[in-house]
Amino acid sequence: MKFSKHYTLKEARLLLPEIRQWLGRLDQLHEKLMPVDKSLMYPVNSGRDMGGEIVNSQARTLSLIQETLREFSRREIQIKDVSRGLIDFPSMRNGREIFLCWEKEDDDVEFWHDLDVGYGGRERL
Repeated sequence: MKFSKHYTLKEARLLLPEIRQWLGRLDQLHEKLMPVDKSLMYPVNSGRDMGGEIVNSQARTLSLIQETLREFSRREIQIKDVSRGLIDFPSMRNGREIFLCWEKEDDDVEFWHDLDVGYGGRERL
């Protein structure tokens, strides 16, 4: 077995409210990081000192992103695409490991695919 945790459909569905919150937090943090990244471009290119509040703000934001990503990692939930909110839950089907597949635009977990097949190979439950 590749994964130590296997989600039932019910367990995956029960996690969706939390996962939506985590993805929303990642979206907010990414938006916060974008202007900081741009403001660092000039000082880096001009050889100026990069200390101070801009760098501290970026470090705090990156730390919060890592903290949020750890929520997924410690549960063995895989993020395939953060911007799309494409998530795979390890699960079992007919005695073999699969992924239950969900996207943040989906109302419910309705698809699955084999571990070695991506989004294009997903099938309706």
